Amino acid sequence: MTRANVPSSAEAITAPGAASSTGLHRRFSFGDSGLLIIFIVLFVVLSATVPYFLTTRNMVGLALSVAQLGMVACTMMFCLASRDFDLSVGSTVAFAGVSAVMVMNATGSIVLGIVCGLLCGVTVGFVNGYIIARIKINALITTLATMEMVRGLAYIVTGGRAVGVSDADFFVIGNAQILGVPAPIWITVICFVVFGVLLNKSVYGRNTLAIGGNPDASRLAGVDVEKTRIIIFTVQGMICGLAGIILASRITSGQPNSSLGFELSVISACVLGGVSLAGGRATIRGVVVGVLIMGTLQDAMNLMDIPVFYQYLVRGTILLLAVGFDQLRVTRRRKA
Repeated sequence: MTRANVPSSAEAITAPGAASSTGLHRRFSFGDSGLLIIFIVLFVVLSATVPYFLTTRNMVGLALSVAQLGMVACTMMFCLASRDFDLSVGSTVAFAGVSAVMVMNATGSIVLGIVCGLLCGVTVGFVNGYIIARIKINALITTLATMEMVRGLAYIVTGGRAVGVSDADFFVIGNAQILGVPAPIWITVICFVVFGVLLNKSVYGRNTLAIGGNPDASRLAGVDVEKTRIIIFTVQGMICGLAGIILASRITSGQPNSSLGFELSVISACVLGGVSLAGGRATIRGVVVGVLIMGTLQDAMNLMDIPVFYQYLVRGTILLLAVGFDQLRVTRRRKA
């Protein structure tokens, strides 16, 4: 079979486990609706029981708190849908943030700082993708290793200390408001729209779902599986770099110890939103609701002054339940 004789899109793949994005949406649209109902009920209950939850100030703070999570969840969605995942996102966010601040302080140029932060993220993502796709080391080992290495680099270049920002104009990135809404929220909304279109309307998105459904059938249909995986991780790194820059601007410094455990929150939000760890299934609507549920629970726990140790317990429980539900969905699909 030659590439010229088969369609380039993943819709042509009909091997077991593969499915088109249209079919996926038809099959799991009820699940997305059910998840939305859960979020609405949760929101109503918290509004009625948690003091100061349903206030304008807290709603803006809630949206800001999920902005970073939402940005990275958009690209983690593609990693999970292709049967991979990335444990290095938290370290990449921290490293990109401190790198951007340090370069900006050294050169006096905000633009160079931003470019450096993005390049750091892209580099980490490309290295992850190349090792996973070309050298064939699995994603768990690869991203676990880069998570430790990149976090170590963040501590080394900063000496383990926070790096202050020398140019106050840098704060505009994370604190500016457009039509009364903070800029990071607009950026997150744009990410949801862009990656939603890529997932549902582009060959890139269809190929990602097809690779997750059946990599071998995808390869036979003419999909460059290795190249697609490298692109997925590189884009993941770029968005982590952007999130790191925005975070550094918001907290007015580069913090090498920021975003600890962030990767688990991102994966939890995606799996909770219906992205399958077995690959081949994802919806942007589900991811948006998953992000909102995670962010809302975190915000409520902070308002109720729940100790951070118990918050770890809650987040771990949510991740375990989300993975359990995902496994149940996979089992039912195989029986069907």
